Amino acid sequence: MTKPLPLQIHSQTLWASAGRSLYWEEDASLIVSDLHFGKTGHFRKSGIPVPPKVNREDLQRLVVELVYFGARKLILTGDLFHSEENLEWDHFRRWRDSLPVEEFILVRGNHDILKTPAYASMGIRVQEKSLSMNPFRFTHDPQEQSDASRDLYTIAGHWHPGIRLTGMGKQSLRLPCFYFTQKWGVLPAFSRFSGLAQVEPAQAKHVIAILPAEPRSGGSPSLIALK
Repeated sequence: MTKPLPLQIHSQTLWASAGRSLYWEEDASLIVSDLHFGKTGHFRKSGIPVPPKVNREDLQRLVVELVYFGARKLILTGDLFHSEENLEWDHFRRWRDSLPVEEFILVRGNHDILKTPAYASMGIRVQEKSLSMNPFRFTHDPQEQSDASRDLYTIAGHWHPGIRLTGMGKQSLRLPCFYFTQKWGVLPAFSRFSGLAQVEPAQAKHVIAILPAEPRSGGSPSLIALK
């Protein structure tokens, strides 16, 4: 696994991982966003062929991230499930029973349409709009702010941020990224089966792009700090 990169925000240490997670060292919490579990099943139901192994690989990667950092808590800033219950939801339930964390908190996103008891049955605590844990505020949409949280640093998802890198020969590559401004930060979508919304590096304090693994070498994704 590629070594993560550290960020210092409000005197706290956050580790950006090429596995598309963020580890909060002082709270032993792994933070992820936009898992969109069940999305592949939703697409197949609509007649769009998507291999079911996409979800399995995402879940395996999440376990690797949790074990690597030794996280005791998992905070998901929205869009755990993509839609209503389906067979992949049942698969997630079985996987959840072996998840190596003491606490699992979901800040509800726009795709999290299941009723709260469904999450509670899997030991998932649901926060409807945001979760404040000084000095941070976790929410799904970074644009949803409140006066009560103006002194907290917001960590969110929802955007699926990506950045375009251009080479000397005018070739370009779009990459998922971590995007942090002075007051808020946005995580890359944890699901690799998701689109990217291009962000502007000039407006950020920190931008960390995730480079894909080299298929021929069998290596792991890596990070590059652009700012």
